[in-house]
Amino acid sequence: MMRSAVLGAVLLAAATSYYIYLPLPSAVAEPWKLMLLDAVFRAMMHVCNLVQDLGLAHNTRVLNYMVTLVEVRGPQSSESVRVTDTSFEGVQARVFESTLPGPRRLKRGVVYFHGGGWALGSGRMRSYDLLCRRMAEDLDAVIISVDYRLAPEVHFPEPYNDALRACRHILTAEVLALLSVDPERVAVSGDSAGGNLAAAVAQQLALDNSVSTKFKVQALIYPVLQALDFNTPSYQQNGNVPILYRPLMARFWLEYLNGDLKLVPSLLANNHTAVNQGQEAVVAAKAKMNWTNLLAPAFQKHYKPVAPCLGTPGLLEQLPGLLDVRAAPLLAEREVIKLVPPSYIMTCEHDVLRDDGLMYARRLEEAGVAVTSDHYAEGFHGCMVFGFWPARFTVGMQSMRNYIHWLQQNL
Repeated sequence: MMRSAVLGAVLLAAATSYYIYLPLPSAVAEPWKLMLLDAVFRAMMHVCNLVQDLGLAHNTRVLNYMVTLVEVRGPQSSESVRVTDTSFEGVQARVFESTLPGPRRLKRGVVYFHGGGWALGSGRMRSYDLLCRRMAEDLDAVIISVDYRLAPEVHFPEPYNDALRACRHILTAEVLALLSVDPERVAVSGDSAGGNLAAAVAQQLALDNSVSTKFKVQALIYPVLQALDFNTPSYQQNGNVPILYRPLMARFWLEYLNGDLKLVPSLLANNHTAVNQGQEAVVAAKAKMNWTNLLAPAFQKHYKPVAPCLGTPGLLEQLPGLLDVRAAPLLAEREVIKLVPPSYIMTCEHDVLRDDGLMYARRLEEAGVAVTSDHYAEGFHGCMVFGFWPARFTVGMQSMRNYIHWLQQNL
């Protein structure tokens, strides 16, 4: 009996190790910790896929339910930060107001959009709650974490519309005065899909003369900015690196744009931008994100562009959002880009979205916008929000400190 128990334990340990282990780049931060984190995510995905296969619920809804069930916190204030849940023009948000002692004065303000592929997460989750508390304390600021609606309940452009509507309302003189925010010191920021929304909103509001208060800076954390090329060097290099795998990013895009998930292989093959799809709009858009011109040789490495001759007919007609700058801010015209505020862009070496951020930084610089590029050679996608126990990474803590320090110096 004892022998069978020992054998069972050994086999279970071997199976667990096999499930957890995956080869990672030697330079990635704390690889075993990342493997464990990824194993948890993959296990959750497997459960969600099983629920969908059984016809019980959409797997994305199940995954978001599981994530928020564990992570969402109530609006708990502390001695140094007052936390309230509210809404701006019908868009839910959590407000973190510094209550540090001192003379009463107008404070900095940051509008923040959480990540999650436009389908997962909330500003009320523990990781974002802790991040925004830390920002409010360190910056002596008011942080507004916006909970835009998510796919699959809504699709593009509704999350963008939520983000834009909330920002328009927040930037009114009445709301800024109510929150004691200095109208000359307001930033827009976000990570991943939230960085996409922040960049798109910054472009739109820079163009809108009806909005008198403008963002002083934008801070984009490993943002997703385009879906025309799923074979940039960073997509090719990091396609199998957790936690954002290449097929998963294509799936997020299709969920966001209300596309058929069966199109994932077509997107990954760049069939939507194939030579035989050479519409003028596609050619013009690809010219704005030609990574052979925009990326430094150190990031291009040995990778080559992927441009198939034959693509999937009608793919762009099915997914018009692929060419819409509200969904893909990297495709904006130079005349628009030059109007956006001074920018901070964080990128991570082991992230499929690395080149989205690097190319946008280069385009901003070429348009005359002041840009701070903050690159992490050990970083992976999502690392900044893993700066707190129990999933605390050294690169997460470092990147968070540097991000907040930049805001201290520039906002």
